[in-house]
Amino acid sequence: MKSDKSNICILRQISQLIPSSLVNRLKGKYKIQTRGFSVWSHTLSHLFCQLSHSLSLNDLCDNLANHEGILRGMRGGSAPKRNTLSYANRNRDSGFAQDLFWDVLSHLQKLAPNFGTKYVKFPKGFTRNIYAIDSTTLPLVANNLDWAKHRNKKAAAKCHMQIKLNSFLPNFAIIKAANTHDSTEAKELCANLVAGEVALFDKAYVDYSHLFHLNKRGVFWVTRAKENMTYQVVEEISEAKGNILKDQKIKLSHQKSHDAYPEEFRLVEALVEIDGKIQVMQFITNNFKWAPSSVASLYQARWGIEVFFKLIKQNFQVTSFLGNNKNALQWQIWMALLAYVLLRFLEFTSKWKHSFSRLFTLVKGVLWSYIDLNSLLKSYWTANFKVRQPPKEYHAYLPGLEW
Repeated sequence: MKSDKSNICILRQISQLIPSSLVNRLKGKYKIQTRGFSVWSHTLSHLFCQLSHSLSLNDLCDNLANHEGILRGMRGGSAPKRNTLSYANRNRDSGFAQDLFWDVLSHLQKLAPNFGTKYVKFPKGFTRNIYAIDSTTLPLVANNLDWAKHRNKKAAAKCHMQIKLNSFLPNFAIIKAANTHDSTEAKELCANLVAGEVALFDKAYVDYSHLFHLNKRGVFWVTRAKENMTYQVVEEISEAKGNILKDQKIKLSHQKSHDAYPEEFRLVEALVEIDGKIQVMQFITNNFKWAPSSVASLYQARWGIEVFFKLIKQNFQVTSFLGNNKNALQWQIWMALLAYVLLRFLEFTSKWKHSFSRLFTLVKGVLWSYIDLNSLLKSYWTANFKVRQPPKEYHAYLPGLEW
């Protein structure tokens, strides 16, 4: 007999997407000591923090304490005290949260092999896997976060991300202090790519030795040319046409650059519209078969990762943190990514037709409500959806004033 989820609160329905076996396995792997506050309660607290956009430890703990009876029905979850949660964030290995994220993502992809939504500006005519690589900076308070200082009076963390544009889901991530140049993380971010796949990244990730390594592995790459790149034109691949100004086979002329990338690659110069303005941009790639317009459109698809970062920052709690140390920050970011993936899965299974931000807002407002979430998402803003009646004039009646 099929269970009726209308008697289970929304937060519990979402948390049930996380298999208990994964939590127990990782608890053993990281040898986490619970001492009254279980690792599941810890996970549940962070998940609620992200879905409710809690502003502080007090905000989070007070809200959970007000619903402690409901929490017990979620695999025996409990509401933490402020100091208990702070201690757990500081001392429990954030590797647990990182592994849990990847394991849950893998579990959901097994449940629904086609899980994911193709980026709306995915290049036309491409069926191969395309990955966008970039980083986003998370400003921090320098006085409290010595580990993240990268200037005398500034501190920040960076989230280096690789997302698959075919599904708009994370594929690899590094969370660390922002005291290194992006290019130093490029090799690690592209280590999982295989021959025939495409990597898109900005010129901050350009390292010629790394690009040559990708080329030898058969991985295609598209990025922007650096302003100081010196090169020799080997031959013209195609004539200028439309918004394509140049399409050339080139070779690096600077000795150090040439030693790092001794082979030829391709330069495409095109007119590109950015924020309503036409600009001249130069792209480089190791693929000589694509049409020059495809090279330009591929790089423009890289903007998908900027859209991803915008969704994370606008909807989840990654701009203010529950703790000052590196471990607590990593817990919070990995759990934000986990909440994102869970909502994306609900979006996919319910065939949600509206924006992700609207989905987040809807779920945020009904976390403690007893409604079948899947039915709610499927009927949202349809003939079956109950909408509050617009206010009438007499609703503004005030005591002592006659209408």
